[in-house]
Amino acid sequence: MGLTLTEKLIGQSLADGQMIRGQRIGIRAHQTLSHDVNGVMSYLVLEAMGLTRVNVELAVHYIDHNMIQADYKNSDDHRFLQDITAKLGVICSRPGSGICHQLHLEHWGVPGKTLIGADSHTVAAGGIGMLSVGVGGFDGAMTMAGEPLYLTMPKIVNVRLTGKLPPFVSAKNIILELLRRVSIQGGVGKVFEYTGPGIATLNVAERSTITNMGQETGATTSVFPSDENTRRWMRAYHREEQWVELQADTDAVYDEVIEIDLSQLEPLIALPHQPDRVVPVREAAGVKVDQVMLGSCTNTSLQDVLSIAHMLGGKPIHRDVDAGLYPATRTVVRESIARGAHDKILSAGVRIFEPVCGGCNGCGFAPQSNGVSLRTTPRNFVGRSGTASDKVYLVAPETAAASALTGVITDPRDLKLTPFTYEMPEVFVDDRDMFQPPAAEPEKIVIRRGPNLRPIPPMPVLPDVTGGEVLVKVGDDITTDHICPAGALYLPIRSNIPELARHAFKVVDDTFAERAAKAGGGLIVGGFNYGQGSSREQAVMVPRYLGVKAVIARSFARLHLANLVNWGLLPLTFVNGDDFDNISQGDWLTLDTAVLEEGQQILVRNETKAVAIAVSSPLCQADLDSIKAGGRLNQVKAKNQNSQTHNAADTASG
Repeated sequence: MGLTLTEKLIGQSLADGQMIRGQRIGIRAHQTLSHDVNGVMSYLVLEAMGLTRVNVELAVHYIDHNMIQADYKNSDDHRFLQDITAKLGVICSRPGSGICHQLHLEHWGVPGKTLIGADSHTVAAGGIGMLSVGVGGFDGAMTMAGEPLYLTMPKIVNVRLTGKLPPFVSAKNIILELLRRVSIQGGVGKVFEYTGPGIATLNVAERSTITNMGQETGATTSVFPSDENTRRWMRAYHREEQWVELQADTDAVYDEVIEIDLSQLEPLIALPHQPDRVVPVREAAGVKVDQVMLGSCTNTSLQDVLSIAHMLGGKPIHRDVDAGLYPATRTVVRESIARGAHDKILSAGVRIFEPVCGGCNGCGFAPQSNGVSLRTTPRNFVGRSGTASDKVYLVAPETAAASALTGVITDPRDLKLTPFTYEMPEVFVDDRDMFQPPAAEPEKIVIRRGPNLRPIPPMPVLPDVTGGEVLVKVGDDITTDHICPAGALYLPIRSNIPELARHAFKVVDDTFAERAAKAGGGLIVGGFNYGQGSSREQAVMVPRYLGVKAVIARSFARLHLANLVNWGLLPLTFVNGDDFDNISQGDWLTLDTAVLEEGQQILVRNETKAVAIAVSSPLCQADLDSIKAGGRLNQVKAKNQNSQTHNAADTASG
């Protein structure tokens, strides 16, 4: 029996376990990725571990997420990151050089390697034939230290592409179509592996658009083969010698098969406020548009920028529309200027921002109150734009540009323009000087720390008997943005957990933080897919800091579940889903966690309603042991202390 590409990739980094679907495996990273928002926590963890040098083939840090320097906070964090990466042996990009996922694709991604990054959209590197997995900051630190990442061996879904995309239907529509079919929960526990004759029509940037936004299905990752298109990409970025051919065996066996005929696709749009609320653009046509955001890690390769310039053609955007472009990287900026694209976009009245994440995570370019914003970004969660009352739609660049011109949601085919044809350059400008190498003499580096950079708060062990008030009860698909808000007001304080905790669940209930502090903690009850979205571990650390002992939900998103383990917040699931209705906000619950073991049910006593509710944990025993210890950081510290004590004893006896 042949192997899938996914199995081949996992096999090259397998450190523990067997590749049997549903079993726990450990993989080691060849490369790691971190950025200025989640990376601060990673490096604080490495310091707490006492690590003096990273232990992977390549570690790259990017300063790209939050460039708004309204005060000292971001500048101080960036200075800290530049110092500590130099000291620990990590390559660091200059601030504002580009968005990490596209930069990594351009300069560092290698087919066949495993990339583990402290950002959920690390999966973008699947477009170049890497096994790429997004994690939280703690797991990012552990992988930089050379430790395996543990996860469940996923099911592997063959997404077979046939045909060729029609004019004005770009690659973003492929992943929107997949989301329309499988939903935001349909990829949980799976890898989407792309095959079929249709993949030959897609270059690496287009493939990365698809794998990047595959994260929104809840998938572990997505991957394309490494073929001649991959080779051409790497040659254009001066790295052909690193190319290897990779594909599935002809007799590979998949768990599912999804067929998509590219020639039958049309422009699609995701309605507010989830990426899977997908319909044809023509079904939403005519809705008045207030803002258009072109960009993010999903959609500002050179191809996207040139396509936007073609659509606009120098014509003025509608007077009622505020449009802005976030190019992906400095390379894209330079190449688009050389081809006259920037001039066309500027003359149309579009604002051009520096190549950073920016408006995608609410750090700039927030829409007006109740504003309709068309975005080429991967997410449209409520309030993520920075405006609580936003109405964000997700579209491909061609639909965004067409709508900017007309002032209403418009199918780009209706403008009757000449179709755009993209020819990838034989050679891109070489911008590797944007990366700063590690220090030649790391021992001489003095790490500078600003006053906003706070140490990781203590995480107490889980008591044998716990309980408390249900502080909040929420429904399905609660995102990390709901739990710990994104945006320009909150990203600068991500490294200050006590301050950030004051804003917990702000999108859902503005009173949560105050009530949790007053009650001395309690519990959270949620529906399906709790913790959907980003790798943001602060969405665990903040409730934990406020004294939350456990989250009882119908199901958990993969990344959030891993972060719950890392930071010692107990996840429980209802044995009988209908028991969700037997708990209300304000109820008082008690449970005996001392008897909780892998696969075992325990009873939660609802003292307010005098009912007992059966729950279990979705965790394996090793992860439950971490929870009971107060999180993996506590375990690592204890292990290091024991090792130091043992070494000291050996020295004394010697």
